[in-house]
Amino acid sequence: MEEKELIHIRRDLHRIPELGFEEYKTHSYLLEFIKELPQDHLTVETWKTGIFVKVEGRAPKKTIGYRADIDGLPLTEATGYEYASTHEGQMHACGHDFHMTIALAALESLANEPASNHVVFIFQPAEEGPGGAEPMLRSEAMYRFKPDCIFALHIAPELPVGVVSSRAGLLFANTSELFIDLTGKGGHAAYPHLTKDMVVAASFLVTQLQQIVARRVDPLDSAVITVGKIAGGTVQNIVAEQARLEGTIRTMSPEAMDRVKAEIEKIVQGIELAHDCSASIDYGSNYYQVNNHADYVQKFANLTKGLNVTYQEASAAMTGEDFGYMLKEIPGFMFWLGVDSQSGLHTSRLSPKEEALSIGAKLVVKGLREL
Repeated sequence: MEEKELIHIRRDLHRIPELGFEEYKTHSYLLEFIKELPQDHLTVETWKTGIFVKVEGRAPKKTIGYRADIDGLPLTEATGYEYASTHEGQMHACGHDFHMTIALAALESLANEPASNHVVFIFQPAEEGPGGAEPMLRSEAMYRFKPDCIFALHIAPELPVGVVSSRAGLLFANTSELFIDLTGKGGHAAYPHLTKDMVVAASFLVTQLQQIVARRVDPLDSAVITVGKIAGGTVQNIVAEQARLEGTIRTMSPEAMDRVKAEIEKIVQGIELAHDCSASIDYGSNYYQVNNHADYVQKFANLTKGLNVTYQEASAAMTGEDFGYMLKEIPGFMFWLGVDSQSGLHTSRLSPKEEALSIGAKLVVKGLREL
């Protein structure tokens, strides 16, 4: 596929970002593109707003999978692009427009000239939430299309165009959302002794949560607890009856995630006793770590040598990616594709360089033909 067409597709998709399991226009766009391809070797099946596309191989010994996520984020775009999002309050701020475009280019290449092995393209919804990989993995369609190995890419704003990066073992962390609701007794600010103040309770809770990482997790087993939002009270002279904390947990191992959650629950029980209130905890979406299989990472590093690409070793990151659920059951890997953007992922000004599209497409095609 020519670079001009890659850019055209990317911009089309960039205009129509949609939230998880609501990617209806995106779904239609992808299906329309797929219908225009030679159908001789294709089998297409939909799952919710996701799509499976199998390309029959010429002399198959295995099935290779490639996953592209398709959803956007609830963010108002501020790039100033003439092709900016037409969906108010929604943006492709994590590069999924790039991911889909590269997958479509690879699919076109294989539809016209199949690889030796079978190839399955998985266009996955809801990566940003509530999480599409795990339910898609459990679907009946996946049992029919399930590959023997799988890989995916993610754009990397901090890397120059022409640089790709990966590593054996842990690439992305285990992640969990965290929502804690506290309920006490409201009342007049002049009579605090007749109330149960949830602003005070929430304040104590935030400081105690920070002690989990500082004093209850092995320093060599990294973890993060961030409370990003606190909401409580109504006006300045009424003691707050309710408060809500919203945050995130990140760990480098599933075992550390279990320990952190157990400690959170102990602390919340203590808050209930100390402040004579009730509390509830909701962990929301949980993503399993992206753990790359060493042999596939090495094969990928080797195949980059035949292209005008620089491969470098990545560092583990505390970011989350629900592709980890697929790698938990199917051997494979994820790699970073450099796109050289001054603004980072999940920001309103993310501006990846479109020259990276053709590099990503060539890498994916080569991987699907040679891994």
